[in-house]
Amino acid sequence: DSPSRETPYGVIFSHGRRFDGYHVRFRDIARGGMRLVTPASSEQFSLESAHQYDECYGLAYAQQLKNKDIPEGGSKAVVLIDTVGMSSSGRDFVMRKAVKAFVDTILDLVVDTEETREEIVDFVGKKEVLYLGPDEQVIPEDIDWVIKRATQRGYDTPAAFMSSKPRAGINHKEYGVTSEGVNVYLDVALQHVLKIDPKKESFTVKITGGPDGDVAGNELKILFREYGENAKVVGIADGTGCAEDPNGLNWEEMLRLVENNLPIDHFNPSTLGEGGAVHKVDTEAGVKARNSMHNRVQADAFIPAGGRPNTINVQNYNHFLNADGTPSSPLIVEGANLFVTDEARQLLFEEAGVIIVKDSSANKAGVITSSYEICAAMLLSEEEFFENKAQIVSEVLDKLHEYARMEAELLFREFENYGGSLPQLSKVVSGAVNAATDALTIALETFSEEDREKLLPLFRAHLPKTMADLSFDQVHERVPSQYITNAVASCLASRLVYKEGTKFVETLPQDKLADVALRYLEAEHEIALLKDALEGTEMPEKEKETILKLLDAGGARTTLGVF
Repeated sequence: DSPSRETPYGVIFSHGRRFDGYHVRFRDIARGGMRLVTPASSEQFSLESAHQYDECYGLAYAQQLKNKDIPEGGSKAVVLIDTVGMSSSGRDFVMRKAVKAFVDTILDLVVDTEETREEIVDFVGKKEVLYLGPDEQVIPEDIDWVIKRATQRGYDTPAAFMSSKPRAGINHKEYGVTSEGVNVYLDVALQHVLKIDPKKESFTVKITGGPDGDVAGNELKILFREYGENAKVVGIADGTGCAEDPNGLNWEEMLRLVENNLPIDHFNPSTLGEGGAVHKVDTEAGVKARNSMHNRVQADAFIPAGGRPNTINVQNYNHFLNADGTPSSPLIVEGANLFVTDEARQLLFEEAGVIIVKDSSANKAGVITSSYEICAAMLLSEEEFFENKAQIVSEVLDKLHEYARMEAELLFREFENYGGSLPQLSKVVSGAVNAATDALTIALETFSEEDREKLLPLFRAHLPKTMADLSFDQVHERVPSQYITNAVASCLASRLVYKEGTKFVETLPQDKLADVALRYLEAEHEIALLKDALEGTEMPEKEKETILKLLDAGGARTTLGVF
């Protein structure tokens, strides 16, 4: 209803016994989690019902911003279930029934059968390709049922219809995929914003989210792995309390909690230094200390890696500032979604110069991993994946680091060159990649089979090497053609934006964007041949290195004659 609000590609609404469900997506091929909402009272149910669509839309749009590097657009499903007054077993029964009914509704609409052709009015005119992921209150039994049901109903790629299968998935917490990306942004931000080389100099950080949590616990492990004692964690808060130490909490004790899946109230106070304290929420003072840790404790960087959405908002953002107006942390890297509202981000930047790496950039590694799970489910059998899982996961982690670093370097390059707030730049980057992807997708649909085949190496290069080596010769048999088109388009779009910047893409007329992107790919190939030829010439190494760097930095763009 807002003129500035982007219109979704599609919306599905399902009404059933004791539930209402929405699925919102921003591209024809889309992926996002399905969350179950079960309010505790009738009043709360009414409140949730009033904003159910807005919540689903907001989550899907945030996913669309985050999904810029992958073939799938952003989507989200929110199923509101009335379990008020039920016993635990009755509540569980109704939740599982609601999942089944909602998923059957989606399959009714997207699986092409004789019956659906008679009963459904098709405005799209092509196959709809949707993928779900588990979100709040979805359990492993739901995942197994959804995949079996998709198989029974004739969905083209049933194993990919829902991600995070126990045996053939990549467990986000086990491998710390989200935190691997978060830490890349932290690393780049420390160097650009605070001029700290974390490998050589010490720095301080405070974290919300417990040692037993996915993002926070894994971030602790990565901080110690990458920086050792240089990383000084001066505060951690979770649902059970907080631990603080101005000289840095004891690493051995923090890692003990992580390994044993224990929250922060289990932190051993005897390991604290001077001025350190552990506060538990079993006292009023402990609750107050826990709730204010992220504002009070002084640190170089703050990583929200857990906690409630909108914790820092327009009413309380000034609590993050010291009495003299300086921030308690000059840098925030958002590992958790929506911890800081848009308005608060802007006010912290304008009034105190706080540099904030937005969630849709900082924690995007999780959605990239889920996309690779979808690719694996389409391209490999469960046995093939399981036998090669260790190598595939290792290659996925390398890809996550690569995508995170490319965007982080672009964000800070554009921030330093053009100014503005970093969260807004994050949206601009997502918008530029998505606009280029959409333009390329439309253009590719007009290509001949032969011309599209020439672009397939883009999709192959996007995949983990082992996955591609095992199966890419069967890509046409195993992967929907629409998915391949989207994959080629998104790979080329992100490559163009990360290399040349958002201004390059924004200044191109929309109807010329696809043509320039494809000519850019050809120019890159020419530059690569030129670099290879230059490598074999005899000239002073220093001069050769300078020329190679110049060709790498601007050769393709110069060849196009687009400035």
